[in-house]
Amino acid sequence: MLFFLYLCDMKQIAPSVLSADFAHLEDEINRINRSDADLLHVDVMDGTFVPNISFGFPVMEALRKYSTKPLDVHLMIVHPEKYVERFCDAGAWSVGFHLEAVDDPEPILQLIRNKGVRTCLTINPDIDVKRLVPYLDKVDMVLLMSVFAGFGGQKFIPETMDKIRFIHREIQDRGLHTLIEIDGGVNIANAAELFEAGADILVAGSAVFHAEDPIETIRQMKQ
Repeated sequence: MLFFLYLCDMKQIAPSVLSADFAHLEDEINRINRSDADLLHVDVMDGTFVPNISFGFPVMEALRKYSTKPLDVHLMIVHPEKYVERFCDAGAWSVGFHLEAVDDPEPILQLIRNKGVRTCLTINPDIDVKRLVPYLDKVDMVLLMSVFAGFGGQKFIPETMDKIRFIHREIQDRGLHTLIEIDGGVNIANAAELFEAGADILVAGSAVFHAEDPIETIRQMKQ
């Protein structure tokens, strides 16, 4: 809990391991461990909710073994209720799933809470951001996708800025501590503007792992 309150008062970077070199995964994770990154973002894709497949529990457990950063798990899957508890048990610090993937998110959020893990609700760019409003007092974080979920390296969707400002105002008006996370097309060029708009956590994949100096890139993004 203390770590979560600490995160509420700072700019946070969560490198997405989806963009790492999996032939040298331990080296990649150790480099992130040495950086100023706050979280390690773990994208889980099932090939059904999104047209791509990533990794599951064995990789998750390996990440937990080597990472000194808390694992921020983003489930891009159908039927997340079947798997959230296993990801919690595999070492997740937070577990998020897509609002548009479920009929009622609240029982699934409770499964995550029961494990003592932070909760997150996510939406794709084509989902009305107002649909998150009823849940702002029921989750620790909301994740706004600034590209369509499923593939790395996409360009940032500019309309995301207005969505961030809207959710940020809603959170402030209600006196909540809900964090706003942004995922997709994040880089050094737009990080400052995203933080200024009200984002708390920026997920960066290609911008970090494909950089000449990932540690310096993370440092610059947090400035």
